[in-house]
Amino acid sequence: MANRGFGPLQGMTVIELCHHMAGPTCGLMLADMGADVIKVEKIKGGDDTRRNLPPEINGEAAAFMMMNRNKRGVVLDLKTEEGAEILRRLVAKADVLTENFRPGVLERLGLGYEDLKAINPGLIYASISGFGRTGPYAKRGGFDLVAQGMSGLMSITGERPDGPPVKVGAPVCDITAGLLLALGVCAAYSHRLKTGEGQRLDTSLMEAGITHTYWQSAIAFATGVAPRAMGSAHPLNAPYQAVKTADGYINIAANTGAFWTGMLDMIGAPQLADDPRFRSNGDRMANLKDLEAELNARFETKTSDAWLAEFEARGIPAGPIFDVLEMHQDPQTIAREMVPTTEHPVAGTVQTIGLPIKFESTPGKVATPSPLFGQHTAGVLEELGYDAEEIARLAETGAVLLGTLPNQEAAE
Repeated sequence: MANRGFGPLQGMTVIELCHHMAGPTCGLMLADMGADVIKVEKIKGGDDTRRNLPPEINGEAAAFMMMNRNKRGVVLDLKTEEGAEILRRLVAKADVLTENFRPGVLERLGLGYEDLKAINPGLIYASISGFGRTGPYAKRGGFDLVAQGMSGLMSITGERPDGPPVKVGAPVCDITAGLLLALGVCAAYSHRLKTGEGQRLDTSLMEAGITHTYWQSAIAFATGVAPRAMGSAHPLNAPYQAVKTADGYINIAANTGAFWTGMLDMIGAPQLADDPRFRSNGDRMANLKDLEAELNARFETKTSDAWLAEFEARGIPAGPIFDVLEMHQDPQTIAREMVPTTEHPVAGTVQTIGLPIKFESTPGKVATPSPLFGQHTAGVLEELGYDAEEIARLAETGAVLLGTLPNQEAAE
């Protein structure tokens, strides 16, 4: 409907019927690449992340602002015929619809794939759920924590194999599912550009978690043994993990022949190359605890910065272990434009996470802040052909909600 004027997906219109994190991750990726993403929120409170407080900035939820920048926001009551009709008009002009409702909800509202395909045969209808549209768990609700447990991730995360189950610190199933859905949307869009055909596609949190087990699944397929947690160590290569220094920890990746012998020379332990416990990668993996003890004893003699300088001088991969604030301030993060800011009409200057894909000819960007509740309802309705009197009537009947802007100039 509106051409954002930047990015490789400019001209694509996406209707987002998603809340929480997984679906909105898909939308923000598409929006950062130039798609016009129109986020449709429920009339009673909108996206639940608006109430994920704290943290907040001037009363605005930090979680919502992170996941919904670059999108336009409208508020519809899809349970009313007029609200559903507005969505149908949006779909008629859209390329993509994304949704993460439980299976059957949109069908009961007359807004399922077959209903909307009749309006727009070229529509790409992309769904995200806990377990997917098919299979014995299709009707179950799903959350990141549940998916991490069922995908095997929590069995391979933690400090030791006999420890308690540990979730990955980030909601990797939510985020990965959103990225997979965005990939699927782009693939389906490419197909539609060639053939004119729309289609339905879906992915799930559980499948997103499963994709993170490639190495561990390879081991399990080959050996019949389920891998377990190894702390920071790699299941196939050594040394490839964190080691203790005089003032903290660093990560080292000296798992190939040249890097292994080069590191041993650097730490003054060339004799370890001939130690029968460590001669080959297989030997090192079989004696990983001994290897860790030998390396830690030597790395604890200098500070992290001192060791990292030596690694860099020799061209051996290694790196510090940052907390999130340190990551934000790192010069590489800044150089890659991964901490841009937006000017929010209520929250003011807000930092966010940038687009991790850099296009030389059609760069994406973070252009606008997250929408206030109902901020763009009136404008989108005008684009659909509703006049001011009709928009006012729809608001009075409760089919839509028109947002109020405390600072119209800032919002624009």
